[in-house]
Amino acid sequence: MSDTDIAQKIKELSPWFHNIHLPNGVQTAPDHFFGDFPRFKWDEIKNHIPEDLKKWAVLDIGCNAGFYSLELAKRGAEVVAIDLDPHYLRQAEWVLSLHGLEDKVSLEQKQVYDLARDPRSFDLIIFMGVLYHLRYPLLALDIVTEKAKNLMVFQTLTMPGEKSVAIEENYNVNDRKEMLHPGWPKMAFIEHKLNNDPTNWWALNEACVEAMLRSSGMEVIHHPGDEILICQKSKGNPSVATTWNRSEYLSAIGQEWLQNAALKVGNKS
Repeated sequence: MSDTDIAQKIKELSPWFHNIHLPNGVQTAPDHFFGDFPRFKWDEIKNHIPEDLKKWAVLDIGCNAGFYSLELAKRGAEVVAIDLDPHYLRQAEWVLSLHGLEDKVSLEQKQVYDLARDPRSFDLIIFMGVLYHLRYPLLALDIVTEKAKNLMVFQTLTMPGEKSVAIEENYNVNDRKEMLHPGWPKMAFIEHKLNNDPTNWWALNEACVEAMLRSSGMEVIHHPGDEILICQKSKGNPSVATTWNRSEYLSAIGQEWLQNAALKVGNKS
């Protein structure tokens, strides 16, 4: 494809949220309001991910134009990249084809909640810039972490404030004043819009981000950049969605109802 054809295709596929450096040196969004985004985010996390990802199954959630999928495929990973927006998937398909990596990445249009019905699990999950756009964030996090075999790179919109305070294992119902401490895990609910975007539902404080990850069975092992956490599957602290709260989780994803319905059919027969 000639430089002229590439420039025309970039225009046809605009607008771009990922500024991707193409093989001929042209960038898809060189005037991005965040700068060279998301490359500067990748620079913060790339040294925490193995250079050799051959035989690694990777999930890129909210892949957009495929920047992270591209970088991980370059390292040999087999990537499943999901996004709800077909516009972004078309961008990713074209970008991957220019790099000759289209066979390394499976592009799928789906919601994060659809992963609950997906039998696959992954050695590495990229879950960046998505959680605060979700109406049901903790359910999504439980679904995603159930698919994690090893590592997860996580990032979400946060609000300013004090870092976490020491939390006791249990409180009396009359001790709720403790929750007013600036370091208590909190989520701010955005009823209308943030940055003129009605899909921005939540801003978490740092304590809440880490508490939710722990509750979902993940252990934070690195904090390489602003709002970015490198996590691994916790061996000593499993997700409550796999232990005492399993019934609620299965009901939330529709599996308990299906299991009960199947059991009733089996009993009648």
